[in-house]
Amino acid sequence: MPRPPRHPQIPLRQGVSASCVALPQPPAGTAPWPGVLDFLAQRLPRVARAEWSARMARGEVLDESGLPVPPDAPYRGGTRLYYWRTLETEPVVPFEERVLFQDAHLVVADKPHFLPVTPGGRFVQQTLLVRLKQRLDLPDLSPVHRIDRETAGLVLFSVRPQDRAAYQALFRERTVDKVYEAIAPLATHHVFPLVRRSRIEEDPATFFRTVEVPGDPNSETTIQLLETRGAWARYRLEPVTGKRHQLRVHMAALGLPLVGDQFYPRVQRGPDEAEDFSNPLRLLARGIALTDPVTGERRSYESGLDLEWPSPG
Repeated sequence: MPRPPRHPQIPLRQGVSASCVALPQPPAGTAPWPGVLDFLAQRLPRVARAEWSARMARGEVLDESGLPVPPDAPYRGGTRLYYWRTLETEPVVPFEERVLFQDAHLVVADKPHFLPVTPGGRFVQQTLLVRLKQRLDLPDLSPVHRIDRETAGLVLFSVRPQDRAAYQALFRERTVDKVYEAIAPLATHHVFPLVRRSRIEEDPATFFRTVEVPGDPNSETTIQLLETRGAWARYRLEPVTGKRHQLRVHMAALGLPLVGDQFYPRVQRGPDEAEDFSNPLRLLARGIALTDPVTGERRSYESGLDLEWPSPG
């Protein structure tokens, strides 16, 4: 489902677009939420009731007209509220992104390891999207695809809301050529190039992982050997499909887990635990090629980043 456009009457705050929550219409004769504050405290309990009240008193909860909603406002079903997501504390990602290309329709950025593409969980300001919105003064900027927070490399953004669906369709319809590079153990039991096809589903035991399961394949990756250094090798990975963690799952299943991978083949730390910035996941979104659906031009981009080889031993 496409993301709704940003409300034109509600501005960004520190590069963050306002979040929207719909107030449902209660059944006739019922009043489960006497006031807006009661609704917010029940439906969005990660923010304490007292904090919601304080935000409303500061004018940080708005109605559809962009006007502040006071703490004593009565509940009105069938309307929408807008608020800005904030965090009391947020880990700092000490690496910088780089803009490789920008025109009136498209922005292409090189994302460093550890930086999320969009706000979520522990990160709001420390995300590629928010950094670029502030740096480029582009309030409607929106990613047209995603890569994992642990992965470095190319991410494409749509500048104008009216272009976003066309760019997203390219990825959905698999008409974008994507090339990744990875460093993993040197394979002595595989012949390259090889194609890995399997069925990948969400891991029922850990919400942040995916696993290969029996069944018809829904994922495909072509893998080639590029270079070797001692016990390690650099591989070229070309995904046909885009399942979550697909490249990491496929390499681990081949007995070639990526250097620095904390989740595959086994979990070494939880997703909210402190990270070792000196040991990133050795996975890089190296290249993207596509026919621009807005201009009709053939475009190709290559990351300026490189993966760090582990020690020979």
